[in-house]
Amino acid sequence: MNKTENNGMNVFEVLACTNTALRRAARRLSHLYDDALAPLGLKATQISLLCEIERLTASNAGQAPSLQSLATKLSIQISAITHALKPLIRDGLVELQPDKDDKRTKRGVLTPAGVAHLNEALQHWSRANQRVEDILGVESAATLRALADRVASDEFLAQYNQDTSAETERS
Repeated sequence: MNKTENNGMNVFEVLACTNTALRRAARRLSHLYDDALAPLGLKATQISLLCEIERLTASNAGQAPSLQSLATKLSIQISAITHALKPLIRDGLVELQPDKDDKRTKRGVLTPAGVAHLNEALQHWSRANQRVEDILGVESAATLRALADRVASDEFLAQYNQDTSAETERS
């Protein structure tokens, strides 16, 4: 690869890659939260999944989310959801139930053990989250969450795709 010089600096020294910075930060935070949840035998990704099932169920008049709606909400592939659910199902924290109207559609439901485990995990998660916020500061932590939510939004994706289409047309 050509290392084009820019005012005497290697291009890789001045290149700012948002993706690399966010992935590195996400890995660091994931490790911190994983460590906090280790006594329960859960990973931060699993707690996020349990939380999202609970949140979507509560916001939908008690109807558990379909795996597709869960994947969409978490911005991941359906195959990744099924893979992530396997240990939670194995451990009796989540059940897959067929939809009443469409038996092909599966819904993720927290079991009573899943609800209890989630409540206990939230205590560990809360301590880790508070430590992160203490270190970053309340305002910086809120800004970080807001920016991450913006990047994860459908509006951001639509604008990115629109801008990419416009660039292609100009070329």
